[in-house]
Amino acid sequence: MGTKVFVGGLSWDATDDDLKQLFGECGTVSDGVILQDRETGRSRGFGFVTYSSDEEAKAAIEKFHDFEFMGRKLTVNEARPREDRGGGGYRGGGGGYGGGGRGGGRDRGRGGGRDRGRDNDW
Repeated sequence: MGTKVFVGGLSWDATDDDLKQLFGECGTVSDGVILQDRETGRSRGFGFVTYSSDEEAKAAIEKFHDFEFMGRKLTVNEARPREDRGGGGYRGGGGGYGGGGRGGGRDRGRGGGRDRGRDNDW
């Protein structure tokens, strides 16, 4: 067991301070952070809380897993190291060109066909 716990199912309105205050009920919180989308700055709906001891982290998991907070049911468990997603391969890694975006042609997603928007009185 480690000192860091994963907290999922967070309300989009929850803040780091909300997280620290709630999880502070189980011990000394040395860090509490809600991850945000890089592009929009909006909450991704999950975060991590770090305690000063394993016992505090275990108590938080027992107390707050399936706990309702700000209208949402939380998922709380031991944080695991992020798995290596692997690089290379077909669009496997970041960097370079063509790694993301939507692609497609000039009228992609606009509907209609060749004669879109024309008066077709045959």
